[in-house]
Amino acid sequence: MRFDTCIYTALRDCAMTSPRRAHVVGLGLIGGSIACGLRDRGWMVTGSDTNQSVVDQALRDEIIVGTSSDDAEYVFIAVPAQAVVGVAETLLRSLPPTAAVTDVAGVKQAIVTAIDDPRFIGGHPMAGSEQKGLDGSRPDLFLGATWVLTPSAATAPEAYTRLHSVISDLGATPLALPADTHDRLVAMASHVPHLVAGALMNEASGMATEDSALLRLAAGGFRDMTRISAGDSGIWPGVLFNNAKAVREGLTRVIERLRKIEAIITTMDREALLLELNSAAVARRALPGRGVSYEQLVVILVPVDDRPGVLATITNLASELNINIFDIGISHSVEGSAGVLQISVEHSESPQFIDALVRAGYRAVSET
Repeated sequence: MRFDTCIYTALRDCAMTSPRRAHVVGLGLIGGSIACGLRDRGWMVTGSDTNQSVVDQALRDEIIVGTSSDDAEYVFIAVPAQAVVGVAETLLRSLPPTAAVTDVAGVKQAIVTAIDDPRFIGGHPMAGSEQKGLDGSRPDLFLGATWVLTPSAATAPEAYTRLHSVISDLGATPLALPADTHDRLVAMASHVPHLVAGALMNEASGMATEDSALLRLAAGGFRDMTRISAGDSGIWPGVLFNNAKAVREGLTRVIERLRKIEAIITTMDREALLLELNSAAVARRALPGRGVSYEQLVVILVPVDDRPGVLATITNLASELNINIFDIGISHSVEGSAGVLQISVEHSESPQFIDALVRAGYRAVSET
């Protein structure tokens, strides 16, 4: 039996005999969807929210079974970015040393820098909806989504590997990135698109006050581009202001690109316009979206010392090579001073990853 199949079987059997326990702070769209997803997988989920009526609804709908975080194995903090640090610090003082704590905020560097605890791993699920609050939550929200994790030098390997497995179980694909890299990249992938969608929607709405027929002409393309502007605007100030530098740089690049297109239209340069549109079409079709079966995976064994930062180094190396880690586990030696990371990657990418690990000073081999 394959190693990754063994992991799945063990986790499934454990869940059947003793429900795993999670606590969700903030029962909005993302927090509520996490709670629903875990509940549907047999977890015992508790939750809290600053709005008591939301808590009452979650209890009534049996999304959660209580409000206490005591004995939680995992805690998901789904509150506005500016509140994450305070909530995390309060919870970490009372949680057991074996707990794993993560957040879902769209900005990571400021949060990860402020929380120096081996149980905390910054996180950001790249999923959302135009729906708002607990009413919009659904258990399949994360299916096929990328879920960024930002391990740091302080991150405990056990906490990371366990959280990685839970996120995979929710149907998402975990991706490890340094916190500062996440903030720089997500500015272009998420933050700037939201602002552009809002600007386009506001301009169209403004024009419609003079010509009411405009919005009746809104076809699929317009609706697709502006859909995200209908989401919960309350989460965005904390995210955008905490990532202001990267957002400004992203906006500058988009504005320059639009000015280039404006010049092309002004000069009626057909070849330049086709080049611009065709390059965008090719890039859009190349966006990742394929799935991989367990039969296409191979397990790489990496002996590691018990020292700060080793997990972050290895997972970030995979991200730099654009190699996805589908599953990850750790086994300890009897002496307790070292362990072996067991990393599942796509078979075709394993030679490149092993070579990179060896060049980085690790003894990496594929499982036979």
